[in-house]
Amino acid sequence: MSNSADSPGPRDEPARTRRFPPVRVLTAAVFALAGLIFFTSFDTAKGTNIRTDTSLLKLSDLVQERSRKNKELDESDAALRDAVESLAKSDGGSTRTQDRKLAGLADSAGTRPVKGEAVTVTLNDAPPNATAKLPGYPEPQPDYLVIHQQDLQAVVNALWHGGAQGIKVMDQRLISTSAVRCVGNTLILQGRVYSPPYKITAVGDPDKLKKALADSPAIQNYMVYVNVYGLGWKVAEDGTTTLPGYSGTVDLHYAEPVA
Repeated sequence: MSNSADSPGPRDEPARTRRFPPVRVLTAAVFALAGLIFFTSFDTAKGTNIRTDTSLLKLSDLVQERSRKNKELDESDAALRDAVESLAKSDGGSTRTQDRKLAGLADSAGTRPVKGEAVTVTLNDAPPNATAKLPGYPEPQPDYLVIHQQDLQAVVNALWHGGAQGIKVMDQRLISTSAVRCVGNTLILQGRVYSPPYKITAVGDPDKLKKALADSPAIQNYMVYVNVYGLGWKVAEDGTTTLPGYSGTVDLHYAEPVA
């Protein structure tokens, strides 16, 4: 008796699923991504060079550019303020009492020019090869040879204490909200950047101004570095001088917590 019915017959082999080697799949994906990037770059550039000079600018160049922009904005703001004052005078709507009150406030705020006898103080870094010129003092560290923020602040504070009617640092008038700050060996004042030598001019009684400078303990300490390491220091009377009015914004800017 045939047992063919009981014998297992040939089974259909399942279809083989073709597997690609992982390396080939990864290579294909990389080439596809590269093609997408090249296409996107081409579509964005539209035949132009997408690498601009801005990407090559140094941080110092960007700071100088921002400083120049701030100066232009200050000048524009001053011109607009003059135009507003001219319109206010021509409209005849304000009384003389109000005009005098506004003028007094402008003088106190420093937004109007001030004229009178003036003294200018000039501070400068020491020569880079400076050595101790007096016995008993150590050889200078780099920190000893540059003007610091506290040096500028000491001069400004002494001049105010000496009765200055107005103070100008470099080419900018100081007001009550002005902050004299240094970053490295540069001065940042009201959005603009300056390098030494630094000039500070004050209008007032020259004798009182010079006495206030000489009496300042902070400046007396600075004079030690002048005599030992050669930091720059010069005080000169300028005669009758006109300081410009402050031309920047008077709005206060402050941080607020994020809600």
